[in-house]
Amino acid sequence: MPDARDIHLGFRTLAILPIVLFLPTLVSFAVAEHGVVWPEYTGVLFHLAILFLIARMEAPVWAKAAGYSWIALDVLTGILAINGVTHDLTWPIRLGGHVFAGIWIAVSSAFAHRPVIRVLGALTGVWLAGYSFVGNVAPEEALYPAGLLIVVWFGALALRYEPAGRPPDTSADLHLLDARRIPDHP
Repeated sequence: MPDARDIHLGFRTLAILPIVLFLPTLVSFAVAEHGVVWPEYTGVLFHLAILFLIARMEAPVWAKAAGYSWIALDVLTGILAINGVTHDLTWPIRLGGHVFAGIWIAVSSAFAHRPVIRVLGALTGVWLAGYSFVGNVAPEEALYPAGLLIVVWFGALALRYEPAGRPPDTSADLHLLDARRIPDHP
């Protein structure tokens, strides 16, 4: 049986893949009628592709858990929408996931060596998470810049990402999410 630790894609590929998968969704904001579900398919694939980046970027375990929570909630809302669940129900769930997205993006960016990634990550994370708290009164169009920012952030990751070289602070973590801490059983 293959070992998951042996599967290795280049970091640049892992950062470009979400861009390629998210661009059709971004275009759909401008051209698709409200309520169509075809963008949800590429949206689900976009979010699943990010799983690999979460695993590879330096960040404390709790921040990675936030990233995985984002993916779980956004994939859930995409599948709910594909199956006909109304926007009134899926939108608040998606916004809840975006709080976790903002945490992961901002914190993982703080562990990058390049200032451009730290700044883009902080701006993207704050915008994405912050909108979630005003999404009930702000128009959805106010979230669109976060979509563009995340594409630029992924691009910056593809071109310039280097870990800062300092280990993430995991001293307070319980290591429940770190599979290396689970002993092998015969």
